[in-house]
Amino acid sequence: MALVEVEGLPLPSDTAENWAQVKGFQARPDDLVICTYPKAGTTWMQEIVDLLQHGGDVQKCARASVLERIPYIELFPIKPFRSGIELAEAMVSPRVLKTHLSVHLLPPSFWEHNCKIIYVARNAKDNAVSYFHFQRMNKLIPDPGKWEEFLENFIAGKVPYGLWLDHVCGWWEAKNRHPILYLFYEDMKEDPAREIRKVAQFLGLELSEPVLSRIVEHTTFESMKANPMTNYTNLPSSVLDQTVSPFMRKGIVGDWKEHFTVAQSEWLDSICGPALENNHLKFRTQL
Repeated sequence: MALVEVEGLPLPSDTAENWAQVKGFQARPDDLVICTYPKAGTTWMQEIVDLLQHGGDVQKCARASVLERIPYIELFPIKPFRSGIELAEAMVSPRVLKTHLSVHLLPPSFWEHNCKIIYVARNAKDNAVSYFHFQRMNKLIPDPGKWEEFLENFIAGKVPYGLWLDHVCGWWEAKNRHPILYLFYEDMKEDPAREIRKVAQFLGLELSEPVLSRIVEHTTFESMKANPMTNYTNLPSSVLDQTVSPFMRKGIVGDWKEHFTVAQSEWLDSICGPALENNHLKFRTQL
């Protein structure tokens, strides 16, 4: 499937073809949006939020796959799967929704209703590696080619959802004007309990220590990788081919060292470093 530019952003062609529907999506005032650049801990945050809203009840969170519980609003998959918009419109409030859209492409109704947004950002190097392996197994987006080729496209923003740098900086800047909780993947790996407390506080939810412990345990990488409600094994291999690479691959900080050459690492630093510094935005590439 080709990429098509929408308002300056390369998107999967199915999303681009249905762009009017996405842009016109009607938010509700109590909607919560989980937003990330792809492969930055989206599914992890979705499961954390669902557990928080259900008091840590693991059984309630096994009611359906994460794709159905928290619709991905700009996803227009192959039949018989329903689009994210169809799923969202059929849901009762309050809804939790997922998007990978950059700040300037989020449907305007979310801003109009001042909806709460949780944004998760991941360091560019690990994000690039995870995205490379995801593109290899995802049949709905173009094949990434070899690692060197993919990295060039990633740095140039010629991948679905465009430039990593624009994405993380755009949402970082938006948090000054909107109710946005901006979290870092590396902080979540370092101390998940601390970050889950921040989410609960942002959502105005009481959180007891036993419930927090249960959520931490249920959302470890190992637990989610083994959970059919979060590991996307319910999708056919014509959509996600997990024999090529698992959807839940490693989930660690620092895996980029297995892929980047020194020159590639320095190249990415030279491009991202100044812009991140200007925005007072710091990322850790190891723990």
